Parts: sequence; C-alpha cells; structure tokens
Amino acid sequence: MTTPQPAKVVELRPRRSGVRAALLSLRPRQWSKNLLLFAGIVFAAKLGDAGRWAEAVAIFLSYCAASSAAYLVNDLRDAAHDRLHPVKRERPIARGELQADRALVLAAMLAAGALAIAAALGFASLLFLLGFIALQLAYTLGLKRIVLVDVFVIAGLFVVRAAAGAAAVDVRISPWLLACTALLALFLGLAKRRGELVLVSADRTPGRPALGGYSLAVVDRLLGVVAAATAAAYGVYAVTAHSAWMALTVPFVVAGLGRYLVLVHRHDLGEEPEHLLVADRLILGCVAAWAVLSAVILAVT
Repeated sequence: MTTPQPAKVVELRPRRSGVRAALLSLRPRQWSKNLLLFAGIVFAAKLGDAGRWAEAVAIFLSYCAASSAAYLVNDLRDAAHDRLHPVKRERPIARGELQADRALVLAAMLAAGALAIAAALGFASLLFLLGFIALQLAYTLGLKRIVLVDVFVIAGLFVVRAAAGAAAVDVRISPWLLACTALLALFLGLAKRRGELVLVSADRTPGRPALGGYSLAVVDRLLGVVAAATAAAYGVYAVTAHSAWMALTVPFVVAGLGRYLVLVHRHDLGEEPEHLLVADRLILGCVAAWAVLSAVILAVT
C-alpha cells in the first residue's frame, strides 16, 4: 500500500495595495539609468551653473516618467509570459494587482507629462524624447525578440539619454563619450543576456523570446570584445576631449570592467546590472575613485 505524500504547501505573498502596486510597476530602481542625462553638464564642466542644473533635473524627471510609461506598456504586453517566470511573475500587472485599464491611463499621463517637460526645454529636447519613446515602443512591440538587435536597441536608448541631457542644458557632448556610452550599455546588455541564459539552463524557466538565439560561447566572446572596445574608446575620449591628465582615470575604468567580467563569468551574475553595479564594493570603489579624480581634473584644468 502506497503511503500518501503530504500536500505541497505554497506560500502565497500578501496582495499589495493599488498605490503600492502602481508605484512598483513604475520600476523606480530603473531610474538610475537616467542619471546619464547629467553627463552633459558634468563633462562640460558647468557644475556651478544653477540654471543649467535646473534644466538637467527637469530633463531627468522627464525621462524617468517616460521610462516608467514604457515599463507599464511592456508589462501589459508581457503579462502572460511573466506569470511563467520565477522572478517576473511578482510584477504587479502579472499578479493582477494593477488592472490593465488603470495601467494604460497611468502610462498615458506619465508620457504626456514627460513630453510637456521636454517641450518646455526646447524643440531639440522634445525630438530626443519622441525618439526615445518611439524606440522604447518598437523594442516592446517586436525588436526585443530579435537576436542582437535587442541589445543594440538598449545601447541606443542610452545614447539618446546622453545626447538629450547635453541638448537640454545646451552644451556640446563629445562623440567619443557617446561611443563609450553605447559600448558600455552593450556590454551590460550582453552580460544580462548571459545571466538569463544561465538561469534558463539551470532552472528550466522560460526566457525572453530572443534568448534562444544566444549561446554562452558567443556571448562570452562578444563580452570580451566589447569590454576591450569600451576601455579603448574611453582612453581616446579621456585624452582628446579634455587634458591629458584624464588618462589617469583610465585604470579605474579598466578595473571596473574587469571586475564586472569576473562576477559575470565566475559567479554567473549580471542578470540585474542595476543591482550588481551598486552591490559590489570593488566596483563601487572604482566608480568612486573615477568620479573623484575626474572631478578634480575637470576643476583644475
């Protein structure tokens, strides 16, 4: 006679309130990506210009609102797929805590507010934001399903952020800085895909549609190439856009990239770059040392 097995107990998380669900759906942790909008005012050495800082903060808020609107649309489109994922199933829309009609209204309000702020800052800022929103929609509606195109679009979104930040405060941004931005974003995007590949193979969980076109071997090769290209592009930017003293900051960039590669390869991290970049002490140390040294050089040269 077979002994009956005890029923498996599944712990159900308490349902979140409507306000909390809406706030989580905006993904405020992801707003850190929009800090890139301050690159223009920082590298143009306009840190003492209060008027430009007000414009920089305004465009930052605009892109935070636009990004959150895009996340809401993305989560609405992917709700059924997210419910099968061990992490994404906790998103409020996937759990049914935020209804589709409310999510759409919230997304429309955020997008309208973002466009109003950008329009107030000038025609160039408005055009950049319209391009950003269009690229986000194209990514959500189809481009994220195409191998390599998905990570190139992510890199493109970061370039738009950097260029938009410079346009909002009316300063020139170095083409080499834009190249560094694109390469670094591409590096982080590839590292994220590698982390997702490891998760899918280990847990047999469903991955994003484009993931089937990637392999660990290909991604690892691309990561090495892009990391080297990022370091080289930053080296050129450092010695051409500013004084030769900026070359002193290159080792911190190389060390940070190297540390990130170690974490990705040896510990299979990288799926959540926004968390890894602020959780590892060595990376934080490299970033802090780079920021302090850059600020000193820009101030005295």
